[in-house]
Amino acid sequence: MGENYAAWLGIACFVLALAGCVYALGAAVVVHRFVGENAPPPATFPGVTILKPLRGVSPGLYDDLASFCDQSYPGPVQILFGLQDAADAAVAVVNRLIAEHPGRNLELILQHAPTGGPNPKVANLVGLQRHIQHDVVIFADADIAVARDYLCQTVAALGRPNVGAVTCLYRGVQRGGLWARLASMGINYHFLPSVLVGLKLGLARPCFGSTIALRRETLQSIGGFDAFLDYIADDNAIGKAVRATGMKVAVPSIVLAHACSDQSAAGLLRHELRWARTVRAVNPPGYLGLVATHPLPFAVLGAALGGFGILGTAMVGVAIGCRLVLQLQVDHTLQMTPIRWWLGPARDLLAFGVYVASFFVDVVSWSGRRYRVRADGTFAMIREPKA
Repeated sequence: MGENYAAWLGIACFVLALAGCVYALGAAVVVHRFVGENAPPPATFPGVTILKPLRGVSPGLYDDLASFCDQSYPGPVQILFGLQDAADAAVAVVNRLIAEHPGRNLELILQHAPTGGPNPKVANLVGLQRHIQHDVVIFADADIAVARDYLCQTVAALGRPNVGAVTCLYRGVQRGGLWARLASMGINYHFLPSVLVGLKLGLARPCFGSTIALRRETLQSIGGFDAFLDYIADDNAIGKAVRATGMKVAVPSIVLAHACSDQSAAGLLRHELRWARTVRAVNPPGYLGLVATHPLPFAVLGAALGGFGILGTAMVGVAIGCRLVLQLQVDHTLQMTPIRWWLGPARDLLAFGVYVASFFVDVVSWSGRRYRVRADGTFAMIREPKA
């Protein structure tokens, strides 16, 4: 009885591994056909307010923020940098930006009394929204870098018919050692291909913190930032609220750069587990379907159940090969320097471990605090008992 169970389990693993191989090759085709094209410039250049909620200093923060200041956009641009602690090291970075960009409308907003709500980024945005001057509002995470035509591309996309918001794809850029590299690989070889496949099949409806651009009246109509203080996936919730008004969220064919600066295995796991748990909360069926995107772990498990015979060993090799094809295609499409091939299988096994762990975790860490994630995508900070 036990041998039959093991045999059937091994077959199931090989089926899933084969499905994952088909997915990897299909994703490679989708990535190959992805072309980042420059959209026609907008007919008008409305005033734009960019909101940058900040906390702490990560490697390359100055350059990331400066990329938003050095835009080839002819319209008026206001950039607000929000901080909730005057002693934060990011204050010096912002002051340097302001000093080195004279004539630009840059302002540091210090909020000494943090707004209530468990989401620290949204609480920061709530404090910034009363300082908005222009009709187009763009907010982006601190660790995002953009090209000089970013504003022109984003405003052009927002001006298309029935577009209520614009969001952008992004790739990982390593800023650090091994753990930062593994973090960037997770974005480039797992996250980005899955989003592109989802968009191609009409299954994905993304809205990312890399960029959310919308009109000021749209932001007001969905309740302002205050309406999203309780959501761990505030970007997804904002996109959902925009779509509920009958408008769509556009995804232009540009790819931004997301800095990955994880310094330790523990930091990487905390970050990725929070991200995975967030995705599971906002889209449980879709997240469950991601099981078919992990061919290597199932190939290894199936081979182990079969004693690593010829078939099992061959399946492991095929799984590694198919994932390598996808990895090389992503590198080619995004014009990135190929990494050492052997890190690919290690990254795949790590991704699967995070995926499995996310089904058993309801508590995540964010900025040194612990939160409990609810089934509806909201979350609450866990109050630690006083000593």
